[in-house]
Amino acid sequence: MTRYKAIISYDGSGFFGYQVQPNTRTVQAEIEKALEKMHKGKSVRITASGRTDTGVHAKGQVIHFDSELDITAEKFQKALQVMTPFDISFLTVEEAPADFHARFGTVGKEYRYVIKRTKIFDPFSRNFALHYPYKLDIAKMKQASERLIGEHDFTSFCSARTERDSKVRTLYSIDFYEEDAETLVIAFQGNGFLYNMVRILTGTLLDAGQGRISPDDITKALLAHDRQKLISKTAPPQGLYLWRVDYE
Repeated sequence: MTRYKAIISYDGSGFFGYQVQPNTRTVQAEIEKALEKMHKGKSVRITASGRTDTGVHAKGQVIHFDSELDITAEKFQKALQVMTPFDISFLTVEEAPADFHARFGTVGKEYRYVIKRTKIFDPFSRNFALHYPYKLDIAKMKQASERLIGEHDFTSFCSARTERDSKVRTLYSIDFYEEDAETLVIAFQGNGFLYNMVRILTGTLLDAGQGRISPDDITKALLAHDRQKLISKTAPPQGLYLWRVDYE
């Protein structure tokens, strides 16, 4: 039995998220279906670094699985690329130590959120970016983001449906990239993220850029430990990308 580590990317537009769900199309289900064919009907379970929601994309999702097949990692990569749909790509497949774990071995992740600031709505980017034709003060967004850096209880910045007992996470950095005059990318790096956390942080920073909330409002929300104390909306999923997963 050999353990394999794979880095995959996918267009989340046509999936009801990563995780297997009854009667829906998911990334996990499509990959496990391909592996089952390769293993002549034997079920092969995959484990990912984390789940992504409906409509959320991945540039660098990491998964692992175990196989008894006597083939090289290169052949695994080629076979899986052929046997999975065109909205999934296997960037790498490699043999991994038996104790490698895609989820529990993570030490950090990076998510990026893409915002299109065109005045006219672009239908061709609707599944890959948030259309936001309003004025934004990037300096105010950066000032607001500084209050979020470090270790905090992010209860006010995650969905009420978050299952984790501890809401304490560490944000290492929040960076802003203006790729061009019309595209703003916000990159979040941290040791872990809660359910809807990045989308709520993005909505909060957009409100800060519009002057609707101040850095002090963010500090108060962090201390309140209550999602209801934060007025910012959750940004929609289509602009969000799981960009990179880090391991020791």
